[in-house]
Amino acid sequence: MYNASGKIIYVGKASNLQNRLRSYFNNSQTQIPKIKFLLGILKDFDFTVTESEQEALILECNLIKEYQPRFNSRLKDDKSYPFIKIDTSEEFPQVYITRNISDTSNARYFGPYASAGSVRKTLALLKKLFPYRSCTKPITGTDDRACLDYHIGRCIGPCVGAADKNTYAEIITQVIMFLEGDTHKIVKALKSNMLLAAETLEFEKAATIRDQIKAIEKVHEGQKVLKIASTNFDAIAISQSHDEAWVEVFFIRQGKLIGRDNYLMSVGEKDDHTSVQIAFINQFYKVTPYIPPLILTQYNVSEEDRNPLITFLSTKRQGKVNIHTPKRGERKKLIEMVQENASKGMDQLKVSRFVESDNSKTALNQIQEALNLPEIPNRIECYDISNIQGTNAVGSMVVFENASPKTSDYRRFKIKTVAGIDDYSMMQEMLSRRFKKIAIPVGLSPKSSQKDPWIKKPDLVLIDGGKGHLSAALQVFLNLGITDISVASIAKAKEEIFVPQTPEPILLPKNSQGLFLLQRARDEAHRFAITYHKNRRSKMATHSSLDIVPGIGPKKRHQLLRKFGSVKIIKKSSLTEIAATPGMTLKLATVIKEYL
Repeated sequence: MYNASGKIIYVGKASNLQNRLRSYFNNSQTQIPKIKFLLGILKDFDFTVTESEQEALILECNLIKEYQPRFNSRLKDDKSYPFIKIDTSEEFPQVYITRNISDTSNARYFGPYASAGSVRKTLALLKKLFPYRSCTKPITGTDDRACLDYHIGRCIGPCVGAADKNTYAEIITQVIMFLEGDTHKIVKALKSNMLLAAETLEFEKAATIRDQIKAIEKVHEGQKVLKIASTNFDAIAISQSHDEAWVEVFFIRQGKLIGRDNYLMSVGEKDDHTSVQIAFINQFYKVTPYIPPLILTQYNVSEEDRNPLITFLSTKRQGKVNIHTPKRGERKKLIEMVQENASKGMDQLKVSRFVESDNSKTALNQIQEALNLPEIPNRIECYDISNIQGTNAVGSMVVFENASPKTSDYRRFKIKTVAGIDDYSMMQEMLSRRFKKIAIPVGLSPKSSQKDPWIKKPDLVLIDGGKGHLSAALQVFLNLGITDISVASIAKAKEEIFVPQTPEPILLPKNSQGLFLLQRARDEAHRFAITYHKNRRSKMATHSSLDIVPGIGPKKRHQLLRKFGSVKIIKKSSLTEIAATPGMTLKLATVIKEYL
């Protein structure tokens, strides 16, 4: 539907278009306020015929996302939601964050998660429970040494041949089962492995598996067990305030609450709670790879909306899906609990917006979200390399604290160990020299360390460059055993941002405060590096062979060049002429002639 200026103001669907239009254009006193208001500004409409109700529902979701009509409710974030991806077609699969779902049949996706923080918490838990690899390098099994994760029991070390493909695949299977909520099977399999290890006198291995079982059981105990049959379902409730709605979703697997998440909706003009709920179900389950057989809702779904929705969900699941609004019993109590969480979430959102209203905080929050950082990057250190064909190579470190430059902490580096054109090795030398100083030296109090910019830990290290520069930086942190500092790189061509364990680049909106801050830090590091490089190059350009003569400093060199004009003329001059220069002696003149 279009208004007078030709802008799309509403997108809808109907199994019978004639009946739908008849319900709009009538003089009924029971006409809902939204339709009355909509018809007051409606000037034209267009329609598309689809082959099925399911196709119509998908098209409706796509058009709402594309045009964002004022009378349609929609998920507020235009970005794709993050998922956990495990590609089982790889020999040694990784577990990482992605925002893109491909059609790869062997890839498993878990999500969507409402925020990067939700994914990070899940990945951190998985890494503690299951020793899969966190590196991105090719696994050959012939590496000379393993990284720190192997030595602290966080990886089984396929890179050095400590574990074969089948052993690693077993770990990945356990990760998948855990994400599906099936902890019982994991524990059962691990107990069998523990007993087998004990029987073969591999007591250290048995002890390690025992500790893993205890950790999983502890997590299992922390999951709320419901007095409901061991089924899989999602429970959805909404708290609406003006033009926004907070949607809370509880994920129940095997009768246990294994997780919860929340999503923000932009509410269409005059939309009620039921319309918002339907819009969320349409849009959320369109992108999620897993659909449970049952969805519990806070509000009743009308038959008109229910039939196409169930058809769509059942087709995608390839099995029957039911939508139910409980009226009594344990499921009713569960929905009430979800509703209370939604209400609290909306209250917290209002408070946080009131407190965090300025652009700096917005930028830092956007960076944290987009780059999947564990905390707000209050201290950002940005690094850049500058050289011409490998000559006069220098590096720069600039610091932004609370989104503002802190020039007192800026540092510059003269590259000492790298010859020729090798930006990656230059970056590694600079980062190694900087981060060797991170550990607090013996005898230095934590209080005094806060005053030393060398010892302050950044929340984010930003590298000017692409994937290659990021890999070079990560190798430094791996060698130094630093695991609690986030690293990212920003490539200038398309403003692509790369982070570890995420193959796809991150693209922030062009008008994003977070992107502006990252660009500013990158450009400042580039300016600082270029300035130092120009200074060094300028000094080299004025370098004179007189500089190697013993006893000749800047002042005497200046006097000689001022009198004779060039080193070439000094060579041709007599000892007496050179000695007659202010500050010079016959002895010095003799030394100069010998050296030249």
